[in-house]
Amino acid sequence: MAMTDSEPKWYILHTYSGYESMVKDSLLRLIENNNLSDSIVDVKIPTEQTIEEKANGKKKVVERKLLPCYVFIKMVYSNQLWYLVTNTRGVTGFCGPQGRPIPMREDEIRRMHLEEYVADADFKVGDRVAIDNGPLEGFDGTIVELNNEQQHAKVNILMFGREQEVEVEYIQMRKMPETASEAQEAHEAD
Repeated sequence: MAMTDSEPKWYILHTYSGYESMVKDSLLRLIENNNLSDSIVDVKIPTEQTIEEKANGKKKVVERKLLPCYVFIKMVYSNQLWYLVTNTRGVTGFCGPQGRPIPMREDEIRRMHLEEYVADADFKVGDRVAIDNGPLEGFDGTIVELNNEQQHAKVNILMFGREQEVEVEYIQMRKMPETASEAQEAHEAD
């Protein structure tokens, strides 16, 4: 069954436990070495930031995999790519009936935050932002770096009495008004 589609779609790969990052790195190398950036357009391991308390009472922000043993790949499916991807060390196969890849549905993609629907957000370095969801909800800080491609910002927040740089997705934050009059306008708009 030769399946080819010109639009890249998200698929789910199953990996051996603990091999997720190695699989992602191997796939990125595969793309680079074989000029496949038009065919495989993205590879992601959904993670979340959590705050863990160490035995000594110190707290630390930790990246945790949301779905261990799974890597998400956005690709234009072809039998040749199926072969290359499934023969990547650490990959046990595509998720789908009898290991046949089935593209993810739009609602699944949104639920996994694989693609943000923010496009180029109206953020700039130096903006004050409030974090509205995720593990850092309730914090606010200043943007120090933007990555529009990945829809992430590095934000300086005050945590545990000191400045801490954290990575926040655009979708998790909103710009705070800079002046009293902007704050009034924002309040009136609500």
